[in-house]
Amino acid sequence: MVTFETFNLGKALNNALADMGIQQPTLIQERSFPIIMSGKDILGVAQTGTGKTFAYLIPLIRMWKFSKERHPQILIIVPTRELVVQVENAAKQLITYVNIATIGVHGGANLNTQAMELLQGADIIVGTPGRVLDLAYHGTLQLKHIRKLVIDEVDEMLDQGFRPQLRAILDLMKEKRQNIMFSATMTEDVLEIIEEYFNFPEFVEAAPTGTPLGRIEQYYYNVLNFNTKVNLLKKLLMEDKTKTKVVVFVATKAFADIIYHKLEPELGEKINVIHSNKSQNQRFAIVNAFQNNELPFVIATDIIARGIDISQVSHVINFDIPEEPEDYMHRIGRTGRANQSGIAISFVTEREMPFFEDIIDLMQKTPEKIDFPEGVEVNPEMIMEELPVIKMKNQLAKIPIILPEKSAFISKKRTINTKLKKDTKRKPRKR
Repeated sequence: MVTFETFNLGKALNNALADMGIQQPTLIQERSFPIIMSGKDILGVAQTGTGKTFAYLIPLIRMWKFSKERHPQILIIVPTRELVVQVENAAKQLITYVNIATIGVHGGANLNTQAMELLQGADIIVGTPGRVLDLAYHGTLQLKHIRKLVIDEVDEMLDQGFRPQLRAILDLMKEKRQNIMFSATMTEDVLEIIEEYFNFPEFVEAAPTGTPLGRIEQYYYNVLNFNTKVNLLKKLLMEDKTKTKVVVFVATKAFADIIYHKLEPELGEKINVIHSNKSQNQRFAIVNAFQNNELPFVIATDIIARGIDISQVSHVINFDIPEEPEDYMHRIGRTGRANQSGIAISFVTEREMPFFEDIIDLMQKTPEKIDFPEGVEVNPEMIMEELPVIKMKNQLAKIPIILPEKSAFISKKRTINTKLKKDTKRKPRKR
């Protein structure tokens, strides 16, 4: 059995891992470590929850050498604010016994405050693409000093439209550096970035894209419509005592708010909702409460399907079925983490069945169907998004153009001009 002791990590890192109770590396950590330590560029493909963050942090911290320069040597770029906080906290746990300064930067916080913090000196900087670029243009972050670049969740970053910022950052850096990229999926956009900016990278895959995590049990219900899904969800959350820590994934922010307002009167403070319309402080507070077992149920859009490492999630419920099969994998990856088991349940309507079949094709595994429970009201009322679209042929009638007679047109023009002249004549004032 491979343990971290075989990695020759040194006393400081071994003590930090021992404090966290971690002894055995995950597959992606085991395969990535020697490549990163060699200084080669690397592309790691692994699903959410497989330990990608430590896969690059452990070797980077092991290779770190003291420098009198105040500029960061290591830059880690991630797609969301929440992931910045997660990676920064993970790094701080690993550097407990090493004098390495780590700073997290992201939008929603004061740029000048972050700039002043950077001026104090930092070794590792973790940031979102936009804020990293802001600090580079500000002159505070000197990208030419970066020796190790990590781009984590690159597929999600590109999906969110960060391609221009990412390219601008890469163009500002020196070519002589080590590039480390991790992604949950392999796409043409990811390959394009690699071909343009990487130097013969080593490819590491911990699990083929689409392979379901073995510790996750998957089930599904056939459900009539949105309103019936709400009734089913209410029953599952209120009556099933095994659902102790549940993430309910919903397609849109509007639907997330609707479901929350329907369930909150009965569930009260046991449930909350998180999406991009929430302020930064609200999002952090909800995630922390959920992590600390103070909040058992969270309704979320896909904003936290990636990057947020929340332990001991008992269930993931897909209120709707995502159109992209990979998004389903990111969702269910919120449970079954850290060698624990988990359960994923999906609500599938007839309209969503083709999307669900695509997911099954990708996984090469069919979730188990559960009979619709008795006592749940089947509400036939459809919401607007579920109503069938009636396509009508657009036939425009030709309207004849009737031109006025020339004499009539002139007569009308003269009449108007005469009226204007009469109206504009000034009357003498009475003295």
